[in-house]
Amino acid sequence: MRYTITAALIYANGPIHIGHLAGCYVPSDIYARFLRASGHDVAFVSGTDEHGVPITIRAKKEGLTPQQVVDKYYVQIKKAFEDFGISFDIYSRTSSPIHHQTAQDFFTTLHQKGHFVEETTEQYYDQEAKQFLADRYIVGTCPVCGNPNAYGDQCERCGSTLSPTELKEPLRSMLSGAKPVLKATKNWYLPLDKMQPQIEAYVNAHPEWKTNVAGQCQSWLKDGLKPRAMTRDLEWGIKVPLPDTDGKVLYVWFDAPIGYISMTKEWAAQTGKNWEDYWKNKDTKLVHFIGKDNIVFHCIIFPAMLINEGSFILANNVPANEFMNLEGDKISTSRTWAVWLHEYLEELPNKQDVLRYVLTASAPETKDSEFTWKDFQTRNNSELVGIFGNFVNRAVVLTHKFCEGKVPPAADLQDIDRETLATLAEFPARIGESIAHYRFREALVNLMDLTRLGNKYLADTAPWHAIKENPERVNTIMNVSLQIVATLRIVCEPFMPFTSVKIGQQLGLTAETDAQTWQNAGKADLLPAGHAIGEGFLLFEKIEDATIEKQIQKLQDSKRMNELTTKQIAEQKPETQYDDFAKMDIRIGTITAAENVPKSKKLLKLTVNDGHGERTILSGIAEHFSPEEALNKQVCFLANLAPRKMMGMESQGMILMAEDRDGSLAFVQPSKPVWNGGTVN
Repeated sequence: MRYTITAALIYANGPIHIGHLAGCYVPSDIYARFLRASGHDVAFVSGTDEHGVPITIRAKKEGLTPQQVVDKYYVQIKKAFEDFGISFDIYSRTSSPIHHQTAQDFFTTLHQKGHFVEETTEQYYDQEAKQFLADRYIVGTCPVCGNPNAYGDQCERCGSTLSPTELKEPLRSMLSGAKPVLKATKNWYLPLDKMQPQIEAYVNAHPEWKTNVAGQCQSWLKDGLKPRAMTRDLEWGIKVPLPDTDGKVLYVWFDAPIGYISMTKEWAAQTGKNWEDYWKNKDTKLVHFIGKDNIVFHCIIFPAMLINEGSFILANNVPANEFMNLEGDKISTSRTWAVWLHEYLEELPNKQDVLRYVLTASAPETKDSEFTWKDFQTRNNSELVGIFGNFVNRAVVLTHKFCEGKVPPAADLQDIDRETLATLAEFPARIGESIAHYRFREALVNLMDLTRLGNKYLADTAPWHAIKENPERVNTIMNVSLQIVATLRIVCEPFMPFTSVKIGQQLGLTAETDAQTWQNAGKADLLPAGHAIGEGFLLFEKIEDATIEKQIQKLQDSKRMNELTTKQIAEQKPETQYDDFAKMDIRIGTITAAENVPKSKKLLKLTVNDGHGERTILSGIAEHFSPEEALNKQVCFLANLAPRKMMGMESQGMILMAEDRDGSLAFVQPSKPVWNGGTVN
């Protein structure tokens, strides 16, 4: 069987986190690895989505061009996937020339067939920035939860999907801060309303789809499909291939799914394959792995595009996952509430498979799930160390101890041996069945049951006792134990590929002796008698409380900093006029003397040279600076503040200070020495 497996194209506007892995990339990798081990022809395709508003927003924040942003994050994202063993056949990008050409050709084909409707509508426009605003560039108050910073397409606080016209006033542009106005513009729409019967037929033909996917599709269909613009008024993106369309690009959700096709073309050209076999052959099974926020695009809009084009197959399944939360809160990149993959690898090196295992065990397959560091620790210590690693290590170590490091012959099988081998033979099909039907959590439970079978067998047969009474019996026990390990190596590979390699090393397997196919798993003679195995070593190590507490504290520190920032923004003072600001006489001065104020914990008495003479200023900074630290500092001060009596002394001005997120203070100072008395304008 031939399979085309796609994993969602992630925006190249920042690093990736565990929510991405759990929602899409680990499940798709498990599926692809299983299919390859089962002998199927697989094209596993993904890449970075490098167009659209999120890219331009990030570019503005970082002071870079959009191209510089996508170049930077493509490298980082690709490396993170490689580090975690995500086995893409190709990981490319939508900025590639082959993708631009493929997307434009696709648009041209649909346009020539008359599948677009040209329509002029009013859309929000930023008069100061002189450009139309994509939904994401418009900010207002959420009509659902009252969040004053909701985007025009979604509220990140409550998760509601929105349109700009639903936002409550005041509206503002993320480009300039100005209030946007409505302005007429022409775009090309895909008339999904006219295609509703075809889309309904497609969706209804797949009753096997997951309930969360089918439910969302049926909700959209029940509300009635509406025309959707396939072009946008932006500068960054794939240019619309029609005359007189300067300043217009293809809608990112038109060009992004076509990326799966263009990337398959790129891979086929590199490997001598025929890309059309993977997209136009009815014997090919197409599967899209995505998160729940992309269901409508992959189950309704992209199929509508393919149906209109006329020569492509449609997805056989779209096993979308729900969201994974983190320590009781929604993962949020904007609030930095996330576990970033590159940081995980730096702080917990060589533990890729631990994270893959935990994310699979708690995957949000039908409803939102949660990642906690305590659960991570428990699963590692109790399951991977205590069950999985314990069995493999005992089997290898005991073989060296009792059988000179070679697979011993099995003879005179007893009932317990036959029963164990019969049960072993059932596991590969059981695990494979779960994977084939996208029940990865269930498959992982079966995998762990296989390791429990091995541990129970060793406990029941007790070779450390049998060696004293019947040495020949030990040969059979260790042979059966090693056959379980050999099968375990095969069936754990989709979930924990690095661990599978380590087990292969301990079993002394090379490319010539390796029979790693799913069909061979479960056999009682995977390892022949006399085969020399390698030295044993621990597959996993216990994770201590201090390591976990450090990760939890890191998250809490991030939340605190974010809350401080939010509080500071929320407490911004009301708008003022320039004339009011101009009344303030801010000048430069040098602190020539400093001393503590008796009976005051907060005040320092500062003598400031203001260019005309010296003045006394009492400043509430004693808890942040000693008199010695303040001495000789050149500072900004408010010179025309009315004098004020404090602690029996008169203060003749105010020192300007900046407060950091953590509450610490810093002097506001010129970037180079300035003459005392110089004004701040």
